[in-house]
Amino acid sequence: MKTHKIIVYSTQACPYCHMAKDFLKQNKIPFKDIDVGRDASAADEMIEKSGQMGVPVIDIDGKIVVGFDREKIEKLLKS
Repeated sequence: MKTHKIIVYSTQACPYCHMAKDFLKQNKIPFKDIDVGRDASAADEMIEKSGQMGVPVIDIDGKIVVGFDREKIEKLLKS
């Protein structure tokens, strides 16, 4: 199985962030979680990568998924 580089930009209060992280955990897919509510420079990085201010933003091998789009996440993980 291919190892992916995954970064989840999230906040503590975001229910969709928790859903995205739970999905990855349940499927034993390692990821780095960055709380943009606590790290302003990470928030700037997320906005620059995605053009989005809302979370979650998921970076899978440089490809961006905005929100918890399970279908898109699964497709990127298979590629």
